[in-house]
Amino acid sequence: MARIAGIDFSDNLRIDYALTRIKGIGWTLSEKILSQAKVDKSKRISQISPEEISRISSALESYTVEGDLLRQVRTNITRLKTIGAYRGIRHSRGLPVRGQRTRHNARTKRGKRKTVGAFKKEVLAKMAQAQQKTK
Repeated sequence: MARIAGIDFSDNLRIDYALTRIKGIGWTLSEKILSQAKVDKSKRISQISPEEISRISSALESYTVEGDLLRQVRTNITRLKTIGAYRGIRHSRGLPVRGQRTRHNARTKRGKRKTVGAFKKEVLAKMAQAQQKTK
């Protein structure tokens, strides 16, 4: 089991896929890092030597990943909120930031649908019966 950038990888994963498990690294960046470190991307984690792991780690140091990346994103969002930018307001209200519509979609941001309006008579009758039983 190898440990790169504070993350443990199981031995049966391919190295190019394993690097994408690090936050901030996708497929393209993973291949770029492996080419810089001169490691074959088709190797499995179990086949990689400690020397290759150290080369990969040193190539990773030039990129912002994991905790540093999360901290940077969080500070950017707080900066937008404090200066009162439109994007910051959208972040604080929990609405889509990048111009998406909210009239029909945006369920991920807005949450589960809440019905607003009149209840049917049957539902009101059931609620009244339930209140009478509890008394």
